[in-house]
Amino acid sequence: MVDIAERPTRLAVPAATPPAAPAVAGPTLPGRLLGLGGRALHRSAALLGLAALWETAPRVGLVDRVFLPPLSEVLVAWWALLTSGQLADHVGASLTRSLTGLGLAVLTAIPLGLLIGWYRPLADLLSPLLEVFRNTAALALLPVFVLILGLGETSKIALVLYACSWPILLNTIAGVKGVDPLLVRSARSMGLNHLRLFQKVILPAAVPTVFTGVRLAGAYSILVLVAAEMVGAKAGLGYLVNYAQYNFAIPDMYAGIITISAIGLVVNQLLVAVERRFSTWRVDVTA
Repeated sequence: MVDIAERPTRLAVPAATPPAAPAVAGPTLPGRLLGLGGRALHRSAALLGLAALWETAPRVGLVDRVFLPPLSEVLVAWWALLTSGQLADHVGASLTRSLTGLGLAVLTAIPLGLLIGWYRPLADLLSPLLEVFRNTAALALLPVFVLILGLGETSKIALVLYACSWPILLNTIAGVKGVDPLLVRSARSMGLNHLRLFQKVILPAAVPTVFTGVRLAGAYSILVLVAAEMVGAKAGLGYLVNYAQYNFAIPDMYAGIITISAIGLVVNQLLVAVERRFSTWRVDVTA
């Protein structure tokens, strides 16, 4: 019989602690600035290439510089319009009309789209009427708006309102109907009433689709308005482009076109920022 006291004891050897990982220093300020500059250059490479092509093609004779002057001449004309105050007047007139029509479309089309998408009887009632008007181009109704509302501001704002309402309305309806039924059943199983279900589940899930329609409407508000301003307007970017073309002021015409494109880009980026503000709960799977 072996005495317990005589058994060899095993000394506990403390585990060796792993060496601390060296602290990784964050990127320095010049490194961050270099990275931002590289991303900006990558995103603007196509625009820079287009600008270089626009500048060189008329100078080397690929196109007639009378009808397509170099970009530098267009920018000189744009600066002359800006310093004279003409460009600001035309931009102000166009933005007032387009933003007014877009705002009215948002205020009317989103609530109507939510109601149509949520209540099936209302959708069944209005679907035939919506199908008739959604396939009617806004510019085809321009003479009708002019005859009924005249050549003033009302007809142009009404035309923008009509053109912007359809992408917002249809995308809102699609957003409400496209909500995952499993989410709806889960919310109902937790005892949410119709109002809370709509507020907590339906509306947040439909926000991305609704803002897609708003962004499309933002582009339509500029495009349709420019076409409307070419008929019976005395101010606005559409009037500027048409007047410059009629008087063969080709650099001024291209300056107006560039301004229209820049405004459309700015409006789209603002709407993207607003969409991110209202969609902070979403997870970016591409990150």
